[in-house]
Amino acid sequence: MTDDAMDLRARNKRATRDAISNAALRLAIEQGPSGLALVRVHDIASAAGVSPRTYNNYFSSREEAICALQADQAGRAGQALRARPDDEPLEQAVVAAMVELYTDPEPDRAGLRMIMSTPELEGEALKAFTMAEGPLAEAIAARTGTDPARDLFPAVTAASVAGAIRVAGRHWLAPGNTDSFAAVLTRALSCVFAATPS
Repeated sequence: MTDDAMDLRARNKRATRDAISNAALRLAIEQGPSGLALVRVHDIASAAGVSPRTYNNYFSSREEAICALQADQAGRAGQALRARPDDEPLEQAVVAAMVELYTDPEPDRAGLRMIMSTPELEGEALKAFTMAEGPLAEAIAARTGTDPARDLFPAVTAASVAGAIRVAGRHWLAPGNTDSFAAVLTRALSCVFAATPS
């Protein structure tokens, strides 16, 4: 198989995965937090224009499908930090990488509210964040010249960054907040670096 054919296949798989996830989230929003159990695999597959079998090839639960876009974003956190210029200070690099990753485009308020107000969905999103901490810690260790097996700083900082992103989401959704998510996320991430590592 040629590289072009492999790229096309990967793009098609990505588009199918995104279509299923978007359909799942849209149906979940329509049902509301108390109606998550009413969102059926058959309905998600139909809304995405795929068969239930295809759905099952991509996701093992509707919670996983609904949170897939957030999980994919979280999974790119380490890569986003590694893409920043090598000479950029850690705080600037982390803030710039995470703001670009999570605000281009700005999150869908209805979708994020649905995820953060439904325990099953919030748990699935938290699992994705936790899995992303390892690659982010490795990227922090590479940037700071530390050993993640011996030094706590990379792992603690990665966990703090993941926590700051979740807190920023809750704050952004709070009634009366009119700030952009980028502004809220920048403030939240600056709190991670307020203390100097020992």
